[in-house]
Amino acid sequence: MSEALRPETTASQVIKRQSIWTRLTHWVWVICLFFLLLTGLQIFNAHPRLYVGQESGFEFPNSILSMNAIRNPDGSISGITTIFGQRFDTTGVFGYSGPEGQERVRGFPAWATIPSYQDLATGRVVHLFFGWVLVGTMFVWFLASLVNGHLRRDIIPTAKDIRSLPSDVAAHARLKFHHRRHYNVLQKLSYAIVLLILFPLIVLTGLSMSPGMNAAWPWLIEIFGGRQTARTIHFITMALLVTFFVIHIAMVVLAGPLNTMRSMITGKYRIEPETEGEK
Repeated sequence: MSEALRPETTASQVIKRQSIWTRLTHWVWVICLFFLLLTGLQIFNAHPRLYVGQESGFEFPNSILSMNAIRNPDGSISGITTIFGQRFDTTGVFGYSGPEGQERVRGFPAWATIPSYQDLATGRVVHLFFGWVLVGTMFVWFLASLVNGHLRRDIIPTAKDIRSLPSDVAAHARLKFHHRRHYNVLQKLSYAIVLLILFPLIVLTGLSMSPGMNAAWPWLIEIFGGRQTARTIHFITMALLVTFFVIHIAMVVLAGPLNTMRSMITGKYRIEPETEGEK
């Protein structure tokens, strides 16, 4: 490109950063994951314990997490969360919660589940519906990202990206954010982990807990070391996704919410002037 035709680099410019497919799948995922999280906690409340292995029950010592309640000597009730044998008083949040005078023994509080009351059947129906919507949206995103180059260009880190990791971490630690045409290495790494590892993992562990899938693909449950281990991996993956979403939203706010939200709604994104070496 000649100098006469080279775009201006001394002032910020607005570019088309996100394709329609990236934007549509992003917002469908937001809706799906909201309902999957809250209905998943509803399902968990039916048996608020996690195990490693095939077996589960009071007689098996393979529980790694439990939420229940105990009655104290003075007659009061406390919510107790046990993690790897360590007990924590979580009254009012986990194990025993509810409005004053209407407390109930339950894993997660009513405000964190759909429905708010204990209804395993409804929770499962809604959970499965949005689970299959999530799977369909993942397929559409993956196909579109292969065709338009989004996967290669913006998700999978290159060797050059990895070399810039220390400087990028340092810049984020100082809350110094750059608005560039392409994702930085931390964005690429986090999106790659979520889209290529955590999303497939949470889908596969969810399928492995289905009796129908066990009959069709009996090998699937064996990969994860049993139904109870698959349930535990499913729960841990959910916790990792929630952690990612919290950090993701915090980064959006710190880096400039109007510019970032506009890119995920209209596709347009304002970037800083780029030096020749950054293009």
